[in-house]
Amino acid sequence: MTSPSSPPFRFELLAEDTTTRARRGRLHTPHGTVETPVFMPVGTLGSVKAIGPDDLQRLGAQMVLGNTYHLWLRPGETLVQKLGGLHRFMAFEGALLTDSGGFQVYSLAKRRKISEEGVHFASHIDGRPLFLSPEECMRIQQALGADIAMAFDECPPLGAGEAYMEASLARTTRWLHRCHAAWKERERQALFGIVQGGLSEALRKRHVEEVCAVELPGYALGGFSVGEETEAMHAGVAYSAPLLPREKPRYLMGVGAPEDLVACVCAGVDMFDCVLPTRCARTGLLFTSEGKLNIRNARYKEDERPVDAQCSCYGCQNFSRAYLRHLFQSREILALRLNSLHNLHFLLQLMAQMRTAIEGGFMGEFAKRGGG
Repeated sequence: MTSPSSPPFRFELLAEDTTTRARRGRLHTPHGTVETPVFMPVGTLGSVKAIGPDDLQRLGAQMVLGNTYHLWLRPGETLVQKLGGLHRFMAFEGALLTDSGGFQVYSLAKRRKISEEGVHFASHIDGRPLFLSPEECMRIQQALGADIAMAFDECPPLGAGEAYMEASLARTTRWLHRCHAAWKERERQALFGIVQGGLSEALRKRHVEEVCAVELPGYALGGFSVGEETEAMHAGVAYSAPLLPREKPRYLMGVGAPEDLVACVCAGVDMFDCVLPTRCARTGLLFTSEGKLNIRNARYKEDERPVDAQCSCYGCQNFSRAYLRHLFQSREILALRLNSLHNLHFLLQLMAQMRTAIEGGFMGEFAKRGGG
């Protein structure tokens, strides 16, 4: 916890790699210090799927992401606030970040209509009409009580035309100013702005200037990893991240493949989140030091080896590939838990290794080896 005399939210830039743009930092929040670069497991509804808060603590997860839109619908921010806020509700003592619902503006495109005032949704649960404005978004996030709240934005679809992009970015900037005006809990909750712009360098640069003109504790890059080619995403992040203020934390939203984390840390990003590790785990796809492994494959039916001999997670220390395959093929719930533990452990250890590499001045060599 921060001391009474310290600002509740501050970022220290501890080291910068000389061969890449990688940064080693320390993010102070009301619920503890977060060492960066950091990966945040996604707890959409106040729960990281198949993972308990005690697991998160053992895994070394420093910060978890919750979803404003989904928690608004179920169980409702009023109930969460009544029961002590999201930290107490989900029994997680570390830092929390809530996204704004802006990604749902993208992902639920068939169930919403955008106006200058905000976004009208038809609930994906029961179809009832909903309205989310920048002011309502801030009210919900303040009720949830996360350490970091995200400004309400629109994530434009890949391939959107120039006119659409221009209008969308201008509206997102106006919404940011409205979020900033509605930001009441400044002593206990930081607000991050979100830069959009697709793969256009010109639009990214302009939107960085507009968003960063609003003085905030941190800034994020949205609109990447939405269907573009990997190389294009890496190039876009490499161009955009250094445009963000050097002294503030830089957050890349929705990116979590191991190779993407390495590339984007090298571009100067400090914070990441993604559903990928737990989503892959639920399909039997596991991250390893030798690449991805599909535990469903018949070749592992009698395989006595752990998923990854270099991994120290609970599953790799105790179980064979054959056993994990058996669990998955038998649809045992334990399969989802062990797979999720493994994938999260793999990514969190990767982030720890990169922090060490930046501190030691060998991040460039680490990246050339592909991480590890």
